[in-house]
Amino acid sequence: MSRAFVKESTGELDPLPDLPISPHPNYVTPRGLAALKDRLLARQADLQALRARAERLDKQPEAAAERDIRYLEARLRSAIVIDPASDTRAVAFGHVVTVEDEAGAIATYEITGEDEADATVGRIAPQSPLARALIGAEVGDEVVWRKPTGSVRLTVVTIGLP
Repeated sequence: MSRAFVKESTGELDPLPDLPISPHPNYVTPRGLAALKDRLLARQADLQALRARAERLDKQPEAAAERDIRYLEARLRSAIVIDPASDTRAVAFGHVVTVEDEAGAIATYEITGEDEADATVGRIAPQSPLARALIGAEVGDEVVWRKPTGSVRLTVVTIGLP
């Protein structure tokens, strides 16, 4: 077999591709900033523990930790901390909003930074269709949430701070 097209290995892994960085401004709540810092410290500790292993034949976990650290450092460098406004007359970044849909179902959402967003606990990013519909609305306003399955009308019931 010809070796003309076989890449010679140096024994080192090629670095993992970086995680994608959002093109949107990196707005974060103070809680979100603290969470990013905690995640960075945890991954740095993970990397240190991985490098201290006696058996280091598998370098993939180290490469993954290095990639995650690059991502978290980039997110921290680009973070724009927004402390939720105490004026809760209109929905804004960092506010907690309770809405009622046409069927009378009540739901509560908090508008947070992308890294902090978690739909399972009602935290949504400001770029999401729901957050875009809610931002600027006041108590009693009706907004239209455009979903892939169709539009939903929501009435803003309360606006508050986390």
